Amino acid sequence: MGRRATALLLGVSLALTAATRAAAAQATPIQAAPVQATPVQAMTARDWPMFGGNVQSTSANPQPTGITAANVGHLRRRQVALDGLVDASAVYVHGATIHGTRHDTIFVTTSYGRTIALDADDGDVLWEYTPASYGRLAGTRQFTNSTPVVDPGANAIYAASPDGYIQKLAVGDGHLLWRTAITELPLREKMDSPLKFLQGHLIAVTAGYIGDRAPYQGHVAVLDAGSGELLQVWNSLCSDRSGLLQPRSCRETRSAIWGRAGAVIDPGDGHIFIATGNGDWNGTTDWGDAIVELDSSATQILGNYTPANTEELNDSDLDLGSTSPVLLNDQWLAQGGKDGKIRLLSRQAMAGRSPHEGRELQSISTPSGSELFTQPAVWRNGGQIWMFAADNGGTAAWQLRNGTLHQEWSNGTGGTSPFEADGLLFVYAPAGGLNVYEASSGKRIATLPCGPGHWNSPIVVDGRIVLPEGDANDRATRGVLDVWTLPAR
Repeated sequence: MGRRATALLLGVSLALTAATRAAAAQATPIQAAPVQATPVQAMTARDWPMFGGNVQSTSANPQPTGITAANVGHLRRRQVALDGLVDASAVYVHGATIHGTRHDTIFVTTSYGRTIALDADDGDVLWEYTPASYGRLAGTRQFTNSTPVVDPGANAIYAASPDGYIQKLAVGDGHLLWRTAITELPLREKMDSPLKFLQGHLIAVTAGYIGDRAPYQGHVAVLDAGSGELLQVWNSLCSDRSGLLQPRSCRETRSAIWGRAGAVIDPGDGHIFIATGNGDWNGTTDWGDAIVELDSSATQILGNYTPANTEELNDSDLDLGSTSPVLLNDQWLAQGGKDGKIRLLSRQAMAGRSPHEGRELQSISTPSGSELFTQPAVWRNGGQIWMFAADNGGTAAWQLRNGTLHQEWSNGTGGTSPFEADGLLFVYAPAGGLNVYEASSGKRIATLPCGPGHWNSPIVVDGRIVLPEGDANDRATRGVLDVWTLPAR
């Protein structure tokens, strides 16, 4: 598969149900005063517009960044104080037009929903958007770990807030263009995972809060990026009902979609892949602890998988969906879980609406045999496909050869979601420190000093490393962003 989305018609003409029409009415277009028009600019190879860099969330930058094994240990770190804590990843636009001037710009969304644009050179705040719900939610258990997404024109950014809304903001000054709710119970249904953008549509998912406080269900929401209209909602429980559910109206609860990559999308056909957490599985309407492949409009199930021991996973709180699916190529995908396993699956074998239990091609241990909460990275290098994963107790690399994952190296240093660039692998240790390895051998090149965190992960782009610090579970309203650059910058 290619690294960037190819042209396709993701949207179809949808006959909205009454429930979906009611939810669509929650879209709130904003009649803001017009601002001076800026020219439409295309995304460049030096941009990083979404988590993982593309709709597949490969987290491997195919473009040279200027950061090498020879100079990574000599990078200069700037610590930027933030008006909020970012327990997620940043996105980046090279030369974004903001207030009429071009800036290399970092965008982040904080745990209580503030979205901030920062100058990548000096850390100055260029603009900040604060949702109206901030005052009542700041410091509470109701927060988000979502990463925003920039549209291909670099003129708008889409962000989630813990009040259950997605908002579209103007890149040029941060003013609000629309807001749309994708849950009817934001106190229970969490905005946990990154947003995705493909061919004029926004794809978002919902999860549940720690402790599994019922009721909630996982949703896949597809929105029109231009208008904010909620086009379709697929529900992981009561999947025979489209549109937003009032959670108490479904007989089953849980089945969160909470992996660090959220929905992952095949750029060739727009098919949406999600993995769910604990919840009922019956292979017809309830899809707890499962992988589900949906069509591009999220109206039909095209494929599915659950382990043969799905009841045991549910009973033991061993979510299959503690991480998102990993699209290795058009034949195979990998899926980790809280049971310490990574399963290799045939996409062809899981195709179809009928239920598919078991029949994994391979089952291997996570790097240390512990729960996997992070998103593996996929690196295509010289005709080879590499997969990197990190858990709380280790980091490891595999190559996919002849339909089998072969481990190439491993170590006992844990981390969050890995990132590959220029043949280097960057892995943030939640206890503090950004470890840099030679991707092909696992040799440690450097450890860059930084503070502790949680699910934060780095991006490496355009001569910079950008990494937020901190843990949203601390309920802090201030945070730190680390930006490393070459000394000459």
